Amino acid sequence: MAARGVLRCLSSNFLSVLPSIAPSVQHNPRLLTSISSFQRALATSSRLSAALKFTDKHEWIRVEESGVGTVGISNFAQEALGDVVYCGLPEVGAKLAQQDEFGALESVKAASELYSPLTGEVVEINTLLADKPGLVNKSCYTDGWLMKMSIDNPAELEALMDEKAYERYIRSIED
Repeated sequence: MAARGVLRCLSSNFLSVLPSIAPSVQHNPRLLTSISSFQRALATSSRLSAALKFTDKHEWIRVEESGVGTVGISNFAQEALGDVVYCGLPEVGAKLAQQDEFGALESVKAASELYSPLTGEVVEINTLLADKPGLVNKSCYTDGWLMKMSIDNPAELEALMDEKAYERYIRSIED
């Protein structure tokens, strides 16, 4: 049990101590670029994201065995928005078609509409976001989720991107 805690601590601090472990990395700009890309990949990759599906509008959904999907925005989207200061979310019970607008996020830099990744009914919203909209920035794949919805048409999942396809999509729009 103690070993697991030590490993967790080491893994979470790995990137911050890497320069002290390998000082030569600090003097090689090519390696610094690689480390930066590595950090970004770690920020978007996790065990949680293995089950995520993404839209081209940067929403994600994770469908549980119960048939309920949790919806949020991607790390790319929250970084682009900047510090989120307001979350406008739908009412529980709202029925949404795939790609229907269901709310908006406002940040210090911009405002962005939110679109439903699938057809279904809103069964829960993240009420914590009313007082702490910054959770979207701090933890977009866990605590910063937006809503949960029932899934009326599971076949719609097939049209969404998995993590690798979404990463390719992000690279294509960044170029």
